[in-house]
Amino acid sequence: MLGLGSPTHPLPAESYSAWLSTYVWKTIYGYEVVDAGPLFIHQLSHIWIDFRGIRDAFMRDKGIDYFENSRRATYIQQRYAIENPLELEGYDDCCWGITASDGPGWETHRIKGRERTFYGYLARGAPHGPDDGTISPWAAVASLPFCQEVVLPVLQRFEDIGLRVDHPYGFRASFNPTYPTEHGWPHGWVSPFHFGINQGPIVLMIENYRSELLWRLLRRCPYVVAGLRRAGFAGGWL
Repeated sequence: MLGLGSPTHPLPAESYSAWLSTYVWKTIYGYEVVDAGPLFIHQLSHIWIDFRGIRDAFMRDKGIDYFENSRRATYIQQRYAIENPLELEGYDDCCWGITASDGPGWETHRIKGRERTFYGYLARGAPHGPDDGTISPWAAVASLPFCQEVVLPVLQRFEDIGLRVDHPYGFRASFNPTYPTEHGWPHGWVSPFHFGINQGPIVLMIENYRSELLWRLLRRCPYVVAGLRRAGFAGGWL
């Protein structure tokens, strides 16, 4: 949007049409959605832009907006965790968050008679994978504005199992209950790190949920508004 809205060196308008041409529209668990497995893809642009009620050509054709698309993507994550097709440990309606994240490492282990492959940092996704059982609490937090009714119970679960350590940055970056560990913690491997690219969405999406602060500020940015209009967005607050 900033590239399209630049007053001096704008991107050509057809660049946005090229972007739309990459979309894959699917029906997953009964939800029609632009498919993107890692949950962060459905979140990061929403930190800044209020997509409620505004639509480009693609979304006008589908009859929804990107906010609704991200809401559906969040429900798909929850449904995937409930279905748990890979029979991974810990997954249920209150324990999910599959996205690009740190992981336990590039290893293979035989666990309960089944060979499991684990990864380090990887763009994990649902429902098509890759998925090695690594859950990222920040990915659930960043969906808070879309559907707090399913996100808040997840955050309570993460609190209950001790993922919010005594640290100003809060929840650990990720954990994997399936990965075998020797320390005896019942929830498996836990990342020792915090990442800025995770912490930013946590703080900013909580604030959008509380007060819509970021959305209100960016609605007044002339470059964002110009970019949205050049991309063909219309309706709502535009």
